[in-house]
Amino acid sequence: MGVEPGGPAEFYKQVRASGLVRRLLELARDEDLGSPQRDLTSELMCAPASTLRCAVVARERAILCGLALAEDLFEVFGCAHEVDWQCACSDGDPVEAGRHVATIGGPARSVLALERTLLNLLGRLSGVASLTHSYRQAIGAHDRAQLCDTRKTTPGLRVLEKYAVVCGGGTSHRMGLHDAVLIKDNHLAGVATDAIAAYLTDVARRARQESRCTFVEVEVDCLEQFEQVLRVERGLIDMVLLDNFPVHELASAVQMRDERGSGVLLEASGGVRLETIGAIASTGVDRISVGALTHSAVSVDFGLDAL
Repeated sequence: MGVEPGGPAEFYKQVRASGLVRRLLELARDEDLGSPQRDLTSELMCAPASTLRCAVVARERAILCGLALAEDLFEVFGCAHEVDWQCACSDGDPVEAGRHVATIGGPARSVLALERTLLNLLGRLSGVASLTHSYRQAIGAHDRAQLCDTRKTTPGLRVLEKYAVVCGGGTSHRMGLHDAVLIKDNHLAGVATDAIAAYLTDVARRARQESRCTFVEVEVDCLEQFEQVLRVERGLIDMVLLDNFPVHELASAVQMRDERGSGVLLEASGGVRLETIGAIASTGVDRISVGALTHSAVSVDFGLDAL
């Protein structure tokens, strides 16, 4: 539930092992090169033996993300044995406009065929990492609060966008519906407030028997519901998501939790903005989840310049 051990490198290793990165890169290749795979323009313009060496250049200031994908990308495009790839930076590094972050050389047809996919991935993921970094800085001195992502990701890009969040200094929340239990408002629809504690106790005990369940979390939208969660046996629920709570109610929830001696972590969520995250963190919550990290990130501009 915290920052992944080993940081971005270890996190990428984990998501790569899922097979989803490979599938994503294959789809990106196929949508550009079609079937059979061809780059018609480069076939007309570049002789089979011609070579090209280029620099990957950041056109604007950013937190870098996407270089770790390069070797997998080359393999998917069938040119891993042909290209020479040299990185001057690492994912997570801050870069200024004009910085050469890597160089690539090899057969011109191979370099040009993968150019757009490479730059698209670098741009999108660096945009997510950069926005995450801005939110992390906006938390200010309240370092206790972890900055978390959500499932509000681009369909198909989730594992990589969550990797970008980690590169920007954030924490990956659950990857999907398959690896944790998050009981939300729609799950509790129809359950009377005074019955919530008993209901959650039963569900949480059953969830603890699931080997794939990494944590159990409950979403509440008022302090009355939160009070019911605090009645659940200690250790059954790991976190409580305080959805769209005003700052003063977040502070009240922290006080209630501490006075009860509860071990639950408190996560603030809902409409968090750069201008408000500092005040939210100052309430003493443990985590702040921000959908904007992924759904509102703007891609960073990268170019491939011939040397």
